[in-house]
Amino acid sequence: MASVSLLLQRRSLCIKASKKWRVKQVSKSNFAESLEEIKARIDESDFIAVSMEKTGSFSAPWHRVLPLDTAETAYCKAKHAAERFQLLQFAVCPFSLRDSDKLIADPYNFLLFPRDELRMGMPSYSFSCQTSYLTSMASEGFDFNACIYDGLSYISRAQESSVGINFENPLPSPNVIKSSTTSSVADTVFVERVRSRIKYWKNTCKGTGTSTGNDEALLNSLRKIVLQNEVYRSRPCLTIDVCSERQVQLILEMLVAFSDDLVPMLVPSKGGTAQVIRVVLTSSKEDKDLFERELQNFQEEQNKKVCGFREVIDLISASQKPVLSHNSLNDFTFIHSKFIAPLPFEVDEFISSLHMVFPHILDVNHLMKDIGPLRKMTSIPAALSYLKNHLFAPIDMEFPDQDTVNEGKIHGLNALRICYLFMKLCSVLKISPIVVESGHKHLPPELHRFTNAFHQRSTSIDEKEEGNISVWKKNTRKVSCDHLVFLWGFKSGMTAGALKSLLCGSHDIFSGEFDVKLLDKSCAIVVFWQPGLSKAFQDVMDGEEISGPLQELASDGLRVTSYETYERICRLGLWEMDLAESLDRALDRFESDSESNSERKFSEIHWYNDNVINLDDL
Repeated sequence: MASVSLLLQRRSLCIKASKKWRVKQVSKSNFAESLEEIKARIDESDFIAVSMEKTGSFSAPWHRVLPLDTAETAYCKAKHAAERFQLLQFAVCPFSLRDSDKLIADPYNFLLFPRDELRMGMPSYSFSCQTSYLTSMASEGFDFNACIYDGLSYISRAQESSVGINFENPLPSPNVIKSSTTSSVADTVFVERVRSRIKYWKNTCKGTGTSTGNDEALLNSLRKIVLQNEVYRSRPCLTIDVCSERQVQLILEMLVAFSDDLVPMLVPSKGGTAQVIRVVLTSSKEDKDLFERELQNFQEEQNKKVCGFREVIDLISASQKPVLSHNSLNDFTFIHSKFIAPLPFEVDEFISSLHMVFPHILDVNHLMKDIGPLRKMTSIPAALSYLKNHLFAPIDMEFPDQDTVNEGKIHGLNALRICYLFMKLCSVLKISPIVVESGHKHLPPELHRFTNAFHQRSTSIDEKEEGNISVWKKNTRKVSCDHLVFLWGFKSGMTAGALKSLLCGSHDIFSGEFDVKLLDKSCAIVVFWQPGLSKAFQDVMDGEEISGPLQELASDGLRVTSYETYERICRLGLWEMDLAESLDRALDRFESDSESNSERKFSEIHWYNDNVINLDDL
């Protein structure tokens, strides 16, 4: 009876958090107002959870990040996916903690589409789609029309820097700092010539000339035609061509002292440098203040239009709050690729670049590894269900008042689930996630070992475990990469057990302990638990002394290679559908490169011997 009572109590406490979850849906139509809301929520939060819906992740089973992957090969796979596929949804959930069992969450789901706002082929010319991902999204009621027509565009920081946004629009001039460089005679002549031109243009616009009588109006009209007077937002303006940044500085300095009713604006070229200065004449001090506010508002609107959803990423980055995800390596390669810069080639460079933007990243997967039954789970709902039914972790979830758009279609729910799962895991692991003061400097010390761990074996970005990998998710036994042999060319449809039985009687090498695991239908790995056997097996397969059943397997097309070849195909991007095809291509390329290098070395030696001209002999 006591156990039944405890179970009922446990379930009643968990039901408190299972009330209807709401996620605000955000698109172009309500982005501006939502941006102000989420900015305030991020400032008030302790943590920020993120979750994404993508057009795909991998094209073949072996393209997934596997237990046998090192940090380098795992990054290569995640990089390949991030560069091929796109984001269509991005859920953000700032949340705060009160006491140890109260969670205050503010979930938002942003609809994205990589629209080319600048008409320069950015942010993406094209992207891949995986039918299984799109089918899954469609079954959940995802509106692809709304995504295409009303989804938020974006541009990465690197793309923004490379083109200089708003090059088609004038920018208000910055605060002018007087140059310390001494003016030359040429500078003085240039400034006086521009000053004279501006003075004449200004007098003409205001109708203050030296002419008198009935011909004054006619002469003013003729002056305006000759000067080709322009108008900018109903105000007279004058365009001045410049050839250098020095000329820009001289004109801006002159205008500050020359008149208080002129507003200069820099009109940059596509490269970002100023090509002309546009001078706008205002009618009064009040009109000048009004015009400058208009320019500022216009600039902010243009930035929002071009940067789009990346403003949310910048807000998260600026807050320096810990960011939670369920698969940090996969998620943050996408984030880096789409919103920050192209992904670096090396994993260390990626981690260093990412750390500058998001200093504290927590992956709930790593917290789950500390709870035995959750180690093999990859689904958030499954993990939540297990915690609800087997472990005591009462969490009370509270929602602040929030305008809910499309309340019937609850997309972006995973970010909210991540918050909930994080709190439950902390409760089970006896970790206090309460932040004493908002900000990353006060991250609870118990969470430090789970921070910035992007690989299943790593504990932090500063620690690397060389050599040892896992083979099975459910088995924590480690093995060195040197003990693995990749095997392919066997009969189609063969199981791992049948392949192991076939190898057992083929050679004395297989008299010891070894295991076989299929990676896909075309390729398997042989795991030798005794050092030296993997090298011996490869030597036998490559040598002339092969005999018996193993020779028959080799004659039927069986091939073997080391873990180094697998690393090479990931680094070279040989992403064939079957792993066997990628291994064949890598070995063929290696042999071809070796032959080319030999020919090149021979050619170079021959050239030096016969064709070198000694200039001293001429």
